[in-house]
Amino acid sequence: MTESDTGLRARLVDVGVELVAAEGVQALTLREIARRAGVSHGAPRRHFPTHRELLSAIAHRGFTELGDRVRPTPGGTDARRQLIELARAYLEFALDNPGMYELMFRHDLLDSGGSGLRETSLPLFGVLADLVGRIRPGADARRVAGALWANLHGVAQLWRWKSLQLATGESELSPLLDAVLGAHLGPRDER
Repeated sequence: MTESDTGLRARLVDVGVELVAAEGVQALTLREIARRAGVSHGAPRRHFPTHRELLSAIAHRGFTELGDRVRPTPGGTDARRQLIELARAYLEFALDNPGMYELMFRHDLLDSGGSGLRETSLPLFGVLADLVGRIRPGADARRVAGALWANLHGVAQLWRWKSLQLATGESELSPLLDAVLGAHLGPRDER
């Protein structure tokens, strides 16, 4: 692939990232991405043979950004503090980037062979499971992490839809996050 081919591939993904941020997942058509990138509507197919492959490349950027936000800082803070920071960063990402967040967790993209999304998303889950395992030794860390992740995902969706605010009367997300973490991690050991 020539440098200009690599540049066009990156530009198509850049345009897709901008488009999903501005207008949501429904705006991510090959024709619209090509138009905004200033190329013919057939040009994206040279780099992304299917629409799903282009969407996967765009979602990959989202996972990379989320990974950068939730990566625990080495040393200094305990596992529970790191997990609290991870959960806050996860929710902030979801609420700040609703289109990208929706795209990232589309089953058809995660399941498509060769997209690399599983290889990008699973290490993020591994970070969560590792922290849970350090906080709750003896528990099935992957199972607890899965339940915690599902709960965080649900909180993000329901908060964005304003359903949680209506149901709970909460205007701040922090008390709900505290309740989620307490439910999955148990009370903080105050030794």
